[in-house]
Amino acid sequence: MSEEKITEQSLQIQEEYTDMLKDILLIRAGGKQPKAMVRTYGCQQNVADSEKIKGMLEKMDCGLTENPEEADIIIFNTCAVREHAEDRVFGNVGALKAYKRKKPSLLIGLCGCMMEQQHIADRIRKSFPYVGLVFGTHAIHKFPELLYHSVTTGKRTIERGNDDGKIYEGLPIHRDGSFKGWLSIMYGCDNFCTYCIVPHVRGRERSRKHSVILNEAKSMIAAGYKEITLLGQNVNSYGKGLEEKTNFASLLRDTANIEGDFWLRFMTSHPKDASKEMIDIMAENSKICNHLHLPFQCGSDRVLKRMNRRYTVEKYLEIANYAKSKIPDLSLTSDVIVGFPGETYEDFQQTLELIKEVEFTSLFTFIYSPRVGTPAAQFDDPYSHREKAEWMGELLKVQEKIAAKRCAGMVGKQYRVLVEEQAKEGVLNARTQNNIVVELKAPAEYIGTFQNVEITEARNWILRGQIV
Repeated sequence: MSEEKITEQSLQIQEEYTDMLKDILLIRAGGKQPKAMVRTYGCQQNVADSEKIKGMLEKMDCGLTENPEEADIIIFNTCAVREHAEDRVFGNVGALKAYKRKKPSLLIGLCGCMMEQQHIADRIRKSFPYVGLVFGTHAIHKFPELLYHSVTTGKRTIERGNDDGKIYEGLPIHRDGSFKGWLSIMYGCDNFCTYCIVPHVRGRERSRKHSVILNEAKSMIAAGYKEITLLGQNVNSYGKGLEEKTNFASLLRDTANIEGDFWLRFMTSHPKDASKEMIDIMAENSKICNHLHLPFQCGSDRVLKRMNRRYTVEKYLEIANYAKSKIPDLSLTSDVIVGFPGETYEDFQQTLELIKEVEFTSLFTFIYSPRVGTPAAQFDDPYSHREKAEWMGELLKVQEKIAAKRCAGMVGKQYRVLVEEQAKEGVLNARTQNNIVVELKAPAEYIGTFQNVEITEARNWILRGQIV
């Protein structure tokens, strides 16, 4: 039986559970429309997964709410990348006990990356008996079946650790935005960086079919989406394992060539796989935003080897400089880990030198957080958190000067922006193609539209402008 047939059969089974749940959830809610709250922690891929969960809940005739007091179902979609994210989840799950006591019929569920870790599942079993549903990243397509089992038996339902290597197409989606949207092109990761839990909780790389992605992009554009972000743990690996001959550069080109007035973004790019072909296509097409998120993590070759990043500083600078030479006004952003086990202050100084040379628009910076099950969690780590925090302070001062210089250089210039949200009364936040926020005084009806603005004032991270 082909994979497509298995997928089709599996989805039909879930649709049957969805239909049965409509009446069951209505009765549990006392004859009123049941309400569900889905809270997301972590990365954009988690946001995209939550949109599928919300889509399935809507198929069960559930309304969506952000208020836990009126919810009949509460789902937390969790992140395992850093310890802080896990602590937040446990703290907020603990607070749900009071809601469960007040409304015994409340169904509390936990899903996502944290649930794929054995020690986390064990802690939930032991410490959170009022959590009735637990499922991992590989079981999202079975959400209706798992929910049905939980509400009909009254017993805790747990499904985790079942990576069948397939991609399940055709799941319903409730998109959170009406003009900005996420489009997953692949799942999982094969890189196994020594600090990273992602391959262990999201499985190996699986790419969606080229034609399926293009069709979804076309439907989003037809629905009025102005910005689409292609998602993958490493988009540059796209196409590996597919029968059809394709790669990320060709997917990027074909998506950008769809008719319509829209912007195209993507994340994340791994430097070892970032190709000059991809950069050339970015340079050729004005719909592809001139923003490249290219995580370097550390400026020391010695530490990069311990991280299993499989590139050198020289290789990173080669691709970064090529991109800057090809794409006018390119915005480069990156991730940096400070205080990786065994990293010395001399290694850290090399990170600062790299930051000064490249002049990133902005950085996502993290003090190293050990993850159970990763090799780096077993490495010797002689430096204290206090020392690492001091290094982080140095890094932030360097980056602040670079960002201030870049923003100051934008004053007096004109840019096309996408107006995103209301910041406060009479003030809207917009974003340039190179991913810098611009504050505008404008009416709320401009939200979701492209506008041309002139930059009138610069601060370290945010610009102010006026519509021209």
